Amino acid sequence: MNVQSTLPLRGRPVVALCGGVGGAKLALGLERLIGADLTVIVNAGDDFEHLGLYVSPDIDTVLYTLGGLSDIERGWGRADETWNFMEALGGLGGETWFRLGDRDLAMHVERTRALRAGVSLTDFTTAIARQLGIAASILPMSDDRVETMVITADGPLPFQRYFVGLQCAPVVKRLEFRNAERAAASSQVLAALGNPNLAAVIVCPSNPYLSVDPILAVSDIRKALDDVTAPVVAVSPLIGGQAVKGPTAKIMAELGVPADSAAISRHYRFIDGLIIDETDRADADKIELPVQVTSTWMRSLEDRDRLAADCLDFAAQLASGERRKVM
Repeated sequence: MNVQSTLPLRGRPVVALCGGVGGAKLALGLERLIGADLTVIVNAGDDFEHLGLYVSPDIDTVLYTLGGLSDIERGWGRADETWNFMEALGGLGGETWFRLGDRDLAMHVERTRALRAGVSLTDFTTAIARQLGIAASILPMSDDRVETMVITADGPLPFQRYFVGLQCAPVVKRLEFRNAERAAASSQVLAALGNPNLAAVIVCPSNPYLSVDPILAVSDIRKALDDVTAPVVAVSPLIGGQAVKGPTAKIMAELGVPADSAAISRHYRFIDGLIIDETDRADADKIELPVQVTSTWMRSLEDRDRLAADCLDFAAQLASGERRKVM
């Protein structure tokens, strides 16, 4: 990791837009590099109530990852998890299609208690991040409920029924983000994006359709991004036409969109530059924006650090006016 080259952005705030597993990996690298200068705005479109509890899967993935509690092998949930609750629930004939581990239950119980007591999702998430020793600010995209609905060939499905219950098998026709037009970004989110000293906005390699689009559907956030003068850099979630994890390529095919980084650049019309994997170097000629070619597969902690540094380097180069086609 070339830490020295990131010094032009040191001491200046950076905002990351983030979904679950893939996004959280890059968010961890960014936090390790710039600490409290990082604000992570997290998708909450897949939040839902289950077994009487308010569950925030992407927010929890980010909290567990940056808090050092995540299960690295599974890619979601807490490390050293046990499943006694689910086994007992199944024995009673209860719903077990969405698995909640014994350790993970503590988060959902405490969040549900706090929300029912009038605490906002933002304030709860901020308090938990502080409790876990996370230096970065972790912010839900909104305190208002936004529900991602997957409109499939078999009819509309709530996100978790599609993603977990049916393992993304139904053919996607379109996506809806219910209540997004009425949802407001929190003052903390708007302050982060409106900071006049903002150095960069990084769109993490999360699923553009399921994880990033719900954030962009909140009109306050989309407008704030249009007003941002700092470079906005996205990392393509595709490597060789496939996502490392998740149904990104499948959804693109079903929506009639080519599964390549050029399509990602067109989807993110508000960005100033795109980072793509070395495997996809040939795609650079199809992309009208400045492109950074590097390894985007984050297998190790060192990979996360290196890609985070590459993102900040690229943003610094764009800010300086060094807009070569391929870097």
